Amino acid sequence: MIVVYTSPGCASCRKVKAWLRERHLPFIEKNIFQVVLHPNEVRYLLQRSENGADDIISKRSKIIQEGNYDIDSMSTSQLVDFIIANPSILRRPIILNDTAFQIGYDVEEIDAFVPAELRRIADEACDHNCSKFANCGRVKED
Repeated sequence: MIVVYTSPGCASCRKVKAWLRERHLPFIEKNIFQVVLHPNEVRYLLQRSENGADDIISKRSKIIQEGNYDIDSMSTSQLVDFIIANPSILRRPIILNDTAFQIGYDVEEIDAFVPAELRRIADEACDHNCSKFANCGRVKED
């Protein structure tokens, strides 16, 4: 199942949700300001990201800049607690499933959330005779 961590007013979050809906891909939306993140959930996000906190935390967030927090010196437990108490420091959207993890809306990377079997079928089905070739076939030729 695809999980998307979002926030209100986030344009990239709206793009991701629209992209998923257009492809009829089921997802769970977690608005970080409406749900309380569980410590294990935050640890999982940190583990899944390639560079840990550096990937999922916005160092430009108001809280980080004004509070003069040193994220790098925090223990994992302190960092998890800090994120739960201050969810606005998370970069958004965060998209993940069992095999893919993405931060932000990246049109070149988001296809990883289309199940492999569907990608294979689309790849085999789309050729120059396909009415949708201008969209998906172009990608195959690049």
